[in-house]
Amino acid sequence: MEITVVQSAGFCFGVKRAVDSVYALSDSRDGIVILGELIHNRYVTDDLKKRGVDTVEDVCDCASGTVLVIRAHGVGREVLSRAQKRAGEVVDLTCPYVAKIHNIVAQHSACDYDIVIVGDKTHPEVIGIEGWCQAGAHVISAPQEAQSLVLDKVCMVAQTTANKNNFDNLVKIVKNNCQEVIVFDTICKSTKIRQAEAEDISKKVDVMFVVGGKGSSNTKKLFDICAKNCPQTFHIENFEDIPQNINYKNKKIGITAGASTPSGSIKEVVRTMEENINSHGVQEMSFEEAMEQSFKTLNTGDVVNGIVVEVRPTEVIVDLGFKSDGIIPASELSDDPEVKPSNIVKPGDEIQVFVVGVNDAEGKTLLSKKKLDYIAGWKKIEEAVENKAVLSGKVIQVVGGGMIVLVEGTRVFVPASQASDRYTEDLTVFLNNTVELRITEINPRRKRVTGSVKSVLSDQKKAISEKFWAEAEVGRKYTGTVKSIMPFGTFVDIGGVDGLVHISELSWSRIKHPSEVLSVGDTVEVYIKDIDAETKKISLGYKKAEDNPWAMAQEKFNVGDIVKCKVVRFMPFGAFVELMPGVDGLIHISQIANKRVGKPSDELSIGEEIEAKITEINWENKRISLSKRALLPVEENQAESQQIMEEISAEAQGEQPAAETEPAADEQPSEQTPQGNDGVGDTEENQSDGE
Repeated sequence: MEITVVQSAGFCFGVKRAVDSVYALSDSRDGIVILGELIHNRYVTDDLKKRGVDTVEDVCDCASGTVLVIRAHGVGREVLSRAQKRAGEVVDLTCPYVAKIHNIVAQHSACDYDIVIVGDKTHPEVIGIEGWCQAGAHVISAPQEAQSLVLDKVCMVAQTTANKNNFDNLVKIVKNNCQEVIVFDTICKSTKIRQAEAEDISKKVDVMFVVGGKGSSNTKKLFDICAKNCPQTFHIENFEDIPQNINYKNKKIGITAGASTPSGSIKEVVRTMEENINSHGVQEMSFEEAMEQSFKTLNTGDVVNGIVVEVRPTEVIVDLGFKSDGIIPASELSDDPEVKPSNIVKPGDEIQVFVVGVNDAEGKTLLSKKKLDYIAGWKKIEEAVENKAVLSGKVIQVVGGGMIVLVEGTRVFVPASQASDRYTEDLTVFLNNTVELRITEINPRRKRVTGSVKSVLSDQKKAISEKFWAEAEVGRKYTGTVKSIMPFGTFVDIGGVDGLVHISELSWSRIKHPSEVLSVGDTVEVYIKDIDAETKKISLGYKKAEDNPWAMAQEKFNVGDIVKCKVVRFMPFGAFVELMPGVDGLIHISQIANKRVGKPSDELSIGEEIEAKITEINWENKRISLSKRALLPVEENQAESQQIMEEISAEAQGEQPAAETEPAADEQPSEQTPQGNDGVGDTEENQSDGE
């Protein structure tokens, strides 16, 4: 006799999660009520009743203050809301695969899609899904029902235990009849695997047993699939249903079980069949041993694929399509301490994992993603060493003497001297940054890897520098970044090469320090004023010609204009006034008042605002002459003239005026005064011509 047991027989992840949770609750709590049968299996239901766990068909039947359990099938939005108001506590054990369908139909029905559900309209899972649709749903299970649908926008989903072949066939029909169809294949992976295995095995055996509750939808579908291939297919709930009139000697026997069938029920069937076989004198491996072997299909070191069904803060639950749950601890997802499980995977993702260990006692399988990442990453690192390739990674830790960079799942040590192309005292500035590096050394035996960021940066800067000097020319414009500020100017990075903007090039107005105009880190537009290819020095211009205040002044001022101005500084021969920012003019000492003035400060004050008349303009040399005296009343001018005539007459008679203590105001002083950076000459010789 040959016995074949499908690998996926028995509880799926969602059912096992729900059953285990309720049993755990019953051990510690009283007053537990389930909304509907937990699973379609009367043996589990009866056992829970013995533990004091009751079942109600409607929320209103639940006594207030009790613990109400939502089973794996899930419920509609309105039912869930009523449950939360009625019960003292709601424990929602909706299967993650079913909850995913709830989200899909809720989002698409809100966007005016008609929802089409492939499934049994009387099944609690389908009723729950429909409860998340804003305007109900079209539930179909046969081709004629699909043919009747003529809709504009359709979102199509399936009951998680629907028949895969039937679903695909109905999708084709709906797509032919409707305008826009979005399809979500929401049949859970366990169901697909179980159906595929059942179909395959049923073609190879003489007798097929499908173990599960008579009310279980997915068990009925398994029976239908197997019956098409094996005439002697039997749907049994327990050992009492095993046919007694069949000779199993020299027969090939296949066994599968529905998603709501506990392993205890399967083993009872197995023991009964074993007794039946032994009573006929057949001495072979026990049927129970065969069943147990089928359950132990995972081994440490295996690499398997699975579907993420739940993401928790500290672990990820993976459906592997086997008897045991797969758990990836957060520490086995990645070496990056900053990464959360939800940043790496989400429910529904397909993932390849490494089996770290199998714990049959608890039914859990410990998995690792980072081990596979490490294995794949090590190969890439070995290739990178050979090819001297550049890799990228994230700085995850600063350690003594350097930092750790996570590259392709492998920890690479970068010494402090190789962390940058310039000295960096505090390496924590690189934490969580992505950097490029070269692998400089590997130790296969100790699995240690050393890398250099400096090597890559140096090559990059060299390439940038060569490109820059090949293209650089006077007048070329660049967008740069202010790197440092000195008293004499600012250094700007214009693409891997630094140039100097002299303080005189920063503003058309007088400034005392470059920090008045720019700050480190500012982005600026500059152009090359001068290049010294031998010394690799670059002078940059920052001021724009269109911002030249003298150019604007030329359009604004004319000889004869009366203007308001501000006194900004004094010289022995006169006072300089500001006509507008960056443009100063000179009021000669003789043009300040209608009397002899000893020094400008006798009549004026710094910061004082006055009116003056423009008497002369020299745009080429940036000089403007003004007169305050020209605006004084005529009588005062005549009085001053009379005083001057009297003084001249007295001098002719040999008398000296008592007030004459300084040279006449119209005599030119011989001293020179400094010239400002705005181009205004500060000597009387330059400013008083024509006065």
